[in-house]
Amino acid sequence: MDNNKLQYVREHVREVPDFPKKGILFLDVTTIVKDAKAFDLCIEFLAENFQNEKIDYIAGIESRGFIFGAALAAKLNVGFIPIRKPNKLPAETIKETYSLEYGTDTIEMHADALKSGDRVLVIDDLLATGGTAVAACNLVKRVGAEVVAAAFIIELDPLKGREKIENNGVKVVSMLNYDLD
Repeated sequence: MDNNKLQYVREHVREVPDFPKKGILFLDVTTIVKDAKAFDLCIEFLAENFQNEKIDYIAGIESRGFIFGAALAAKLNVGFIPIRKPNKLPAETIKETYSLEYGTDTIEMHADALKSGDRVLVIDDLLATGGTAVAACNLVKRVGAEVVAAAFIIELDPLKGREKIENNGVKVVSMLNYDLD
């Protein structure tokens, strides 16, 4: 994708200082999806990167990963699998707990969402430390499915989430990179 299109999307990322706590600069993608052109460019970027891959499902991480993942699934004519916070899915689930800076968190997927041999693209809006994405990839792998890649609209380079995901054997694709300096 050319730099003008990437710049257009970057201009639609809202920077919110001191959210969710003092000292954090939150990069908000709701202003991207509010703008039809910016949102379409995101889906175009993702589709261009994966149109030649055999993908059976897009697995979107709650909640903003649902937005980009569902739109991409429709564009690529593949199914969509939600990866959710605990106790949100109605049928039997498998779960993965992962470490945060101060504690742990858990995500879940329906136990029957995928089967061995399925090829899955994991999507979220933002890659920071990579903990949630690695946990999502682990859920996919636990049922015997293959993670084709993990894709993000924004990547915060200094937090080294890419390394954590790639160290687990998963390719990473990001649209916009930020160094936060």
